[in-house]
Amino acid sequence: MANSHIDLSTVAWRKSSYSNGDGGDCVEVVDDLPGIVPVRDSKDPHGPALVFPATAWSSFVTAVKGTGLPNV
Repeated sequence: MANSHIDLSTVAWRKSSYSNGDGGDCVEVVDDLPGIVPVRDSKDPHGPALVFPATAWSSFVTAVKGTGLPNV
């Protein structure tokens, strides 16, 4: 996605159900964009977002779940 701009100003961000309630470890993702998964730190909603190919994000989440680490 080099040299392309993705407008994330109107998307619905979803906070990870594994984020804790006191503002720490807060990851938000957008689930409904075809082929991509934007990810951001919910404590900095106007900051940058990382955009991953959906297949790479799915592989990452599967790997994290398999390690016993906290899920995202």
